[in-house]
Formats: sequence, structure tokens, C-alpha cells
Amino acid sequence: MKIRFCGAAREVTGSCHLIQLENGYKILLDCGLFQGRHKEMDDINSKWYFDPAEIDCMILSHAHIDHSGRIPKFVKDGFKGCIHSTHATRSLCAVMLLDSAKIQEREAEYANKNLRKKKRNVKAEDFAVPLYTTDDVGPAMERFNAYSYERWFSISKDVEVLFRDAGHILGSASVTLRIRENGKVKTIGFTGDIGRPNRPILRDPKPMPEVDFLICESTYGNKEHMGRPDEKENLLKVIKTACVDKKGKLIIPAFSLGRTQELVYMMDQMETEGLLPKIPVYVDSPLAINATQVFAGHPECYDNELYEYLLTDDNPFGFADLKYIRKVEESKQLNTTNDPCIIISSSGMMNAGRVKHHLYNNIEDPNNTLLIVGYCSPYTPGGRLRAGDKEIKLFGQEMSVNMDIQIMDSFSAHADKNEILSFLKNQKDTLKKMFLVHGNYDSQQAFKYLLYQHEFKDVLIPDLGNEITLSA
Repeated sequence: MKIRFCGAAREVTGSCHLIQLENGYKILLDCGLFQGRHKEMDDINSKWYFDPAEIDCMILSHAHIDHSGRIPKFVKDGFKGCIHSTHATRSLCAVMLLDSAKIQEREAEYANKNLRKKKRNVKAEDFAVPLYTTDDVGPAMERFNAYSYERWFSISKDVEVLFRDAGHILGSASVTLRIRENGKVKTIGFTGDIGRPNRPILRDPKPMPEVDFLICESTYGNKEHMGRPDEKENLLKVIKTACVDKKGKLIIPAFSLGRTQELVYMMDQMETEGLLPKIPVYVDSPLAINATQVFAGHPECYDNELYEYLLTDDNPFGFADLKYIRKVEESKQLNTTNDPCIIISSSGMMNAGRVKHHLYNNIEDPNNTLLIVGYCSPYTPGGRLRAGDKEIKLFGQEMSVNMDIQIMDSFSAHADKNEILSFLKNQKDTLKKMFLVHGNYDSQQAFKYLLYQHEFKDVLIPDLGNEITLSA
């Protein structure tokens, strides 16, 4: 049996891992979009470390684009098998992948428009081509099979799968494979992305069954997050400073799925408690609106706190001063107003979407504030702003970073190093080998050392394309 690491190897993006059984049966874990440096991004996303037509089935841990975003291309390039996920993940992918396709189409159109301006005679091979289009999403969604948590199901006569709630986003799951070969049973685990305990909306992550081999995320393997009680207080402090004291705009880049709903829910609670200042709050993302509607349709994923809150507020994602914006014209109007307001917009890394336009129009005004609430790849605009860059290029123009930059990593949907350790503690006695993925190399090295300190053995950090044979 072999594992080949085809994405998110020493990177926090593009999750994709291939398991090949002794009989040749091939299982793909995730099929994510690489998000990072633009030239490198196009090159990586257009190539495969395998032939899609030879993959027998795919298992998807959750709907985030860095885990699901290449599925339409995967199907277009020849995959004919089933895609197994939870019910909520399938529902979210229906809107996430369509949005991703539209972005691919818009970016290709924009690139080709600029190319025509620069060159008179353009060869056909010079034109940008979308990775996939909206027409490719329907055939991809037809391949989904959905399952509940805590139910073993068969994907072949020799392989059973269990989804268990990972508490990361709606529908997220860890994946346990029970494989029968040569009269023996091997178990392989894939954590997907591990969520955090005591977060709003979703249930806490539930530890996986004990396994022989484990593919484990390590995004925050070298960090500890702020506790939740301080988080609400600190968010309110940022809002008051940015919008009441400075009378400026507070722009919050947030992933449309998960982070946006969490921010809105927290502000809804503040409004109910009479703490939220009376200022307009805009969610400027059609995808976030669609994702919020999916959230409303999957109460099976809610935690007890949200169930209790629903007894007093039947709409935890809406309050008097909140407005959801779909139309481009309304989004543009936000850039012409000087009134204090909060704008929550995607994408979280600021490398695409409407938030990039808000950044462009507001970044040089010192009265405005940018609140970063999650991980950003180093080479994205968000990563550069996190690192403290004083100048940044947006839409081809170098701009001065004059707005106030605030960072709150406590909103991260990824477990920190201690939370990952807690999630893994039941694996110590059975685990033969662990592979760290979905993390920058420095974070992985630090977490590997921490695991050895806690008596875990044989921890590897595979590089992209590495293939490892699993011993009996």
C-alpha cells in the first residue's frame, strides 16, 4: 500500500493525497485548489501527480476551496468514480464550486482583455483559459454521494470509511479508512482540517478512532490561539476604535464559508446584548450569502449553544443594522461613502473577490482599519499585510499601507498546537507512522518536535510528490 502526497505538502493549501492499495485500487483524499503566488498557482493547478481517469473514488473532508476547488477539473480531465462526503459538504460544494468557476472565468477574461491591449497580434495559445467553467460544475456535482457522521460505509469490497465531525466548518469531517488486504486489516486516518473546541455555531471536533497510519494537518503547529472569552471583547474594542473613535471604515476580509457566519453570529449576540454600536454592517459577498443559507439548512451540525440561542433569536445571522449585498453596484457604492461602517467581504487572503476592491479604495486612508481574522498564505496580499509590508501592489498599482492593520488569530477555524495534541492523544499507542501535511515547513518542524516531546514516534514531513510505502 502506498501514499503519494500530491498537494498541501509543506504548504497550507491545495490538499490532495493519493492512496493506492496492493490490488491497484486508488483512493484520492481531497482535491484542493492551490492558492498562492499567481504564476506558480496557475502552473500547479493545471497539472496532476496522477491520471484522473485511473482514480477509482475520491473522499472529500470538507468544502473549503483549498480542499475541494479542483474537483470540476478532476472530473473534466477523466475521473469517472464517486465523490464521497457529508451531506453539508455536498450542499456547500454546490455553491462554492460554482463561485470558483465564475472566478476562473472572470480572471481569464480580465487577463485576455489586458493581453489584447498590449499586443495587436495575439496567438491562440497565448490566451488565458479558465481552469474550469460553470459548465463543468454540474457534471462534478453528479458524482457526489453524501453520508452522515458516525456511519461506516463501503467504497469497495475491501474498504470501509467513517466520517467523524472535525468541528472545522459546516460538514467538515475526519476520514478513517478500514482496509482489508491479504487477510489483515489496516487503518489509515486523515484528519482533514481539525477545528477548535468551544467555538460558536459548530460542535467540538471529535477525536478519530485509533489508526495505524495518520495524515495530519499542522497549520498552527507552532502557535497558540487567544481564548474565546477575550475574542468577543477584543472584536468589540476594534469595532469601537475603528468606527466610533476614528469614525472610519472597518474592513474584515473573511472566508465566505465559516468565518463570515461566525463574525455575523458574534455581532448578532452583541446587538442582542445592546453592546454593538449603531453603525451599518455589510456582508459584501454573494457566496457568503449563499453559504449562510446552506448553514440554515443543516441544523444537524449545530452545537448546543446555538440551539439555545435559537430559542431567543430565530435568526442568528441577521440583525437590524446588517445588510447582505449581492449586486455589484451596491458593492461599489461602499467605496464612495465616508460614513463609519463595517464591511465583511471575501476572500480572506485578499487575493481575489470584492474585498480586494475595498482594500484598493481604502488602504491609503489612515482613518480606516483592516482586521485580519485568519491565516493568509505569505505571498498573498493578506500575507504581506500580516507581515507588516508598508507598500503593496493592488491591480497593478503600488499603494501605501496607511490604514491601521489589526490581527485576531483567535477566529481561526484551525486548531492550534495544543488543540491538535489533544485531538491526537488517543492515537499514541496504536500509531505506527504519522505524516504532517497542510502546514508551512517551519510550523511542521516545530510541531514534529512537540510530538516527539509527547512520546509520539515516527513522524514524517513529506514533500510534494513524495510516495511512501506503508509497511505491515
